[in-house]
Amino acid sequence: MGVVDMSNNHPPSHETKDFFPSSALSLSLAGIFRDGGGAGSSAGNMETTEEVDEGSAAASRGGRPREETSTVEISSENSEPMRSRGSDDDLEHDDTCNEDEEDPNNNSKKKKRKKYHRHTVQQIREMEALFKESPHPDEKQRQQLSKQLGLHPRQVKFWFQNRRTQIKAIQERHENSLLKAEIEKLREENKGLRGTSKNPSCPNCGFASSSYNAPTLPADEQQLRIENARLRAEVEKLRAALGKYPLGTSPNSSSSCSGGNDEENKSALDFYTGIFGLEKPRIMHIVNQAMEQLKKMATSGEPLWIKSFETGREILNYDEYTKEFPPGDVKSKRMCIEASRDTGIVFMELPRLVQTFMDVNQWREMFPSMISKAATVDVICNGTEGDNSWDGAVQLMFAEVQMLTPVVGTREVYFVRYCKQMSAAQWGIVDVSVDKVEGSIDASLLKCRKLPSGCILQEQSNAHCKVTWVEHLECQKSIVDSLYRVTVNSGQAFGARRWMATLQQQCERLLFFMATNIPTKDTTGVATLAGRKSILTLAQRMTWGFYRVLGASSYNTWNKVPSKTGQEDIRMTSRRNLTDPGEPQGLILCAVSSIWLPVSRNVLFDFLKDENHRHEWDVMSNGGPVQSVANLAKGQDKGNAVSIQAVKLRENNMWILQDTCTNAYESAVVYAPVDIAGMQSVITGCDSSNIAVLPSGFSILPDGLESRPFVITSRPEDRSSEGGSLLTVAFQILTSNSPTTKLSKESVESINNLLSCTLHKIKTRFQCDNGY
Repeated sequence: MGVVDMSNNHPPSHETKDFFPSSALSLSLAGIFRDGGGAGSSAGNMETTEEVDEGSAAASRGGRPREETSTVEISSENSEPMRSRGSDDDLEHDDTCNEDEEDPNNNSKKKKRKKYHRHTVQQIREMEALFKESPHPDEKQRQQLSKQLGLHPRQVKFWFQNRRTQIKAIQERHENSLLKAEIEKLREENKGLRGTSKNPSCPNCGFASSSYNAPTLPADEQQLRIENARLRAEVEKLRAALGKYPLGTSPNSSSSCSGGNDEENKSALDFYTGIFGLEKPRIMHIVNQAMEQLKKMATSGEPLWIKSFETGREILNYDEYTKEFPPGDVKSKRMCIEASRDTGIVFMELPRLVQTFMDVNQWREMFPSMISKAATVDVICNGTEGDNSWDGAVQLMFAEVQMLTPVVGTREVYFVRYCKQMSAAQWGIVDVSVDKVEGSIDASLLKCRKLPSGCILQEQSNAHCKVTWVEHLECQKSIVDSLYRVTVNSGQAFGARRWMATLQQQCERLLFFMATNIPTKDTTGVATLAGRKSILTLAQRMTWGFYRVLGASSYNTWNKVPSKTGQEDIRMTSRRNLTDPGEPQGLILCAVSSIWLPVSRNVLFDFLKDENHRHEWDVMSNGGPVQSVANLAKGQDKGNAVSIQAVKLRENNMWILQDTCTNAYESAVVYAPVDIAGMQSVITGCDSSNIAVLPSGFSILPDGLESRPFVITSRPEDRSSEGGSLLTVAFQILTSNSPTTKLSKESVESINNLLSCTLHKIKTRFQCDNGY
């Protein structure tokens, strides 16, 4: 029978709150314990306490008895299920046998028999009720309850101690089992990824390995490293949870219920030694320095930042920067610096905006066109309690940032994110890479590091926030496709302007989605607010799916094939959908091509989104007339809208759902054919999650050649300059309803013809099909 430490020190109350968020949880955990062992049922229905003479016990063990004996009470709940207890006779018999074993001749002087005190069902019920309200009753509560139940105050005290110990042990065993299950899952995924990286043939299309295996191997290796990092994170969390107890003890031992041991009462974060060998004090020193640097870079003007007369962009004076912030290590010759700053107003309340940056899922959803992957690898430090719960939070994060084209590779970066409240109306969020993090994973991932970057959030009136964004990167020099060389090497592709424009666009989208007072002229063809929200939700899912398949993320494996005209490079990938109800099930083929056009981004975007011009480029419509069924605004710019278009074909009609998005940096037109009956139900407000869509569309980016306009005018189409547009066209087709079918050459030829013909039509429309 186990012995419990009878210290009067109680664990802090905040520990118990983690285990008992509700009364239902307390009851469920208690039920689990009662079902978990041979004596479990007796713990709930037949509580006992016993008194033992420690001097006699020591003598029976051959030890020297103490001069001062003390009485120790132990609840049967905390003892190991050594034997079943069915009645008083059984207990009495067991006790007598124990005495006979200790002293066969029964010659012990004044030996005390163990006294068993069974708690009644009513006593148990009353103590359980108080336990759910206050797991740590004070002296007054214990005295009152002991009088009410006819128990000694010490019996009540020890009952509560043991109950806390049991629930804590059950909770921790449950958490450990979940962590172990997650680790096994990650190991299986890791094993599968290893097999994929060694497979000499494409699992999707069956292409020969000689044409694509070499360029796809690094992506698989990077995916393996990411999964390995997550696996190490889970292992470290499990070790931290188990490391709270000294070697050789268990969570249900007596030491776990004592509140006097400071080491045991520390949070797991206090034992943080770093998944990658980093120490918490060093990380806190780095992020505090980074926050001070961010504040200076966000608020300083000249000579640190110099405004370009030609483009109006702010350029970092690197000489002044190194004077102000001396670099710790000499920069490698193969690394280049990208620095940019932008300021804007977003429509979102300050607390919610802070929450968006600190919650990795919300952060990824806020930048769907930029972030293809994101994960919180570990929580280094929790924030404070209360309304400002993110103040002081430090997280180790991973992100994969992409452009909307497979031509430009993604940027993978590990960084530490630190959130700090500077004043009542101002917050700072800083990202900074720590050397040992990347170094512990693999040296080949040191292609991009975050120097102190982030944003300063300033609360404004009417639920607006002023955001000052600083993006500061150190990237390895690499070969970039000639189409995107200028925009990437100038720092615009991954700079602050693009982050700020995307944030403003998404905040505006959320505002229009939640608004109930949209003017009638901005909502045509939809009678109810529920119908409007259902259509906007479906369009958002369609667009996010388009962004996911368009980039160079390791999610996709691109194979380069020649186009029919020989002027463009076409990249293809295939995937098999088995379970996702959001897109058709079967074998899906995707083809993408990027070209440069000597046309401004605004002119090209207006042409592609206009339903009156669809017949000029859409091969699938066969030149048929297009009629608008519904049109919903999702932003102040008329280019941000969702529309439903009916195309009249020879045999029957076809409905197309189209989502157009534009901001200060990039634009997109995404569309997909939809089932007419299903779409009619969505218009009435029905759930759109069962509507399968397979999006295709266009991404339009500036080519990076910024200069002063030739004329000053308010008409966007006349704001011409030397720069053009980078157009990426993507098509997706369902080649077979059976996921096991292999990709055929006919399907490849079909989508190749579709893409080449569309590009030819667009270039012919703008009279630039002569060598471009």
